[in-house]
Amino acid sequence: MLQNHAARSLQRTSKRWINWRDSMKEGTFSADIAENKPTHIIVGAGSAGCVLANRLTEDPSNRVLLIEAGPVDHKWDWRIHMPAALMYNLCSDTYNWHYHTTAQKNLGNRVFYWPRGRVWGGSSTLNAMCYVRGHAYDYNRWEKEGASGWNYANCLPYFKKAETYSDATGPNDPYRGNNGPLYVKKGDAENPLHKAWLNVGKEHPLGWTNDMNGEKQEGISTMDMTIHNGERWSASKAYVHPIRNRPNLITSSGITCTRVLFDTNKAIGIEFIRKLNFVGTDSIDSYSREKIYCQGDVILAGGAINTPQLLMLSGVGPADHLRSHEIPIVANLPGVGQNLQDHLEIYVQQESTQPVTLYNKSSWKFPHNMIKIGLEWFTNRTGLGASSHLETGGFARSDDTVTHPDIQFHFLPSTVHDDGRTNGTCHGYQVHVGPMRSQSKGYIMLQAKDPRRAPIINPNYMEEDSDWREFRKCIRVSRELFASKAFDEFRGKELAPGPDCQSDADIDRFVKEKAASAYHPSCTCKMGSENDKMAVVNPETMGVYGTENLKVVDASVMPSIVSGNLNAPVIMMAERAADLIKHKKQLLPPSDANVWHHN
Repeated sequence: MLQNHAARSLQRTSKRWINWRDSMKEGTFSADIAENKPTHIIVGAGSAGCVLANRLTEDPSNRVLLIEAGPVDHKWDWRIHMPAALMYNLCSDTYNWHYHTTAQKNLGNRVFYWPRGRVWGGSSTLNAMCYVRGHAYDYNRWEKEGASGWNYANCLPYFKKAETYSDATGPNDPYRGNNGPLYVKKGDAENPLHKAWLNVGKEHPLGWTNDMNGEKQEGISTMDMTIHNGERWSASKAYVHPIRNRPNLITSSGITCTRVLFDTNKAIGIEFIRKLNFVGTDSIDSYSREKIYCQGDVILAGGAINTPQLLMLSGVGPADHLRSHEIPIVANLPGVGQNLQDHLEIYVQQESTQPVTLYNKSSWKFPHNMIKIGLEWFTNRTGLGASSHLETGGFARSDDTVTHPDIQFHFLPSTVHDDGRTNGTCHGYQVHVGPMRSQSKGYIMLQAKDPRRAPIINPNYMEEDSDWREFRKCIRVSRELFASKAFDEFRGKELAPGPDCQSDADIDRFVKEKAASAYHPSCTCKMGSENDKMAVVNPETMGVYGTENLKVVDASVMPSIVSGNLNAPVIMMAERAADLIKHKKQLLPPSDANVWHHN
């Protein structure tokens, strides 16, 4: 009888919540909003926010509001869902914050382009769909850096929970998941150049690995991809679209959070603006600011740029910096916006003597090929449109003293120029290569109190001498791999850096002129011990130090950057964080899976 009463009470609450949900979508608010406040507000429908929205609403007593500044990833927009069309969104501002860094003093004062997702699914809706977990030792390092509980043994079960892997051996596979929302497939690697790259691993001392996300990361390998049935499988598609009808979830678009609301240091809600114009010159004060209050947590999941920006706009961050913008201080946390880390990469490019590349298939200079590819994809979700073509890659150690790989390769049977905004001029192939654990660190700071203004982004690239040594090694190893017998039948002249680039000074000049971001910003609100004055987030609760009911879950909380792409780790982190936020007494049991180590 008590159970029936509880069920009826929950049902009545759900009905009031649904009425408020519907009224909110219409831009008005119900009179009983105080009684029906959400239990959780998630700011940002990117990779982490989508996971949290799904997992927190598994508990019917939770009422979750998920807000996103960008639009919905509509089914009709083929540019999102066709894997080969990724450059359309990476190079435009439709679904993209379109950020740029400050001029980088160590790289010829160049300004670097940093696309970030402003759409449901966040950057998982824009990225190249490479699923890379990083190395086991990265997570063990996190724990040593103060992120208690975030070692590899504890993280691996959450990688598995998130994933349904095409080659998983079943529920007892020690490394791969077979029943999660995120579909991951092994790259097909059918192009002859991909086959040549894989054969290099059998010829070169670097070696080969069957699964870079399994026991052994080191070596040449096929790449795992977040593609399912020929379509991009973003975090939004995996975690939010299947549950949009849950009665305890509100999803939104076109809502920009301008600050977190506090009662002293307790987060009680958010202030936001609808359909914010980032282009106009009108005053921010001319916008009508609305407020939503919540009963429980405000969770920031805006990523390594937007989350520290929003914290600082809300009065949480370095006190002197906040005072300079006349922002009242809620919590003096000097680590907010600091410790910015990213991966730089460079393209080593080779002309192909055979017309087996994507050169005449990826440009409107050859419209008949583009139309043919598009028609096959629209009809069957197959063919060249069903891949981002980064289907192979690998990892290497820069020398024998390094404990685990610090160089990453992405192989492509084509050439990329100017962040993909310029087409190649001939048949060619390339490897994207770069060091994984640069010692150079930068920062995010407010440019203005106006939330429409992008923050100052300074990654401080190539500040350390070790960065230059590592890049020289990256280029020389890449040349070795391209010189392998496996490429004999395809190898033409070297396009970049070019045969005249041989000395350290020459290579340094090439890096200075051509290095590009791999689009992996992270670590700007790091997890760490309360005794670490630069730590921002408690690793056991995801709470922001010096505040109550305010949490952060996204790439910004990484203590240090992982050795690989970031999307898979962020989804894993959100899976584990959801259990921490739900106060589960028992997290997933730790794994005892083996980790390969070189002799």
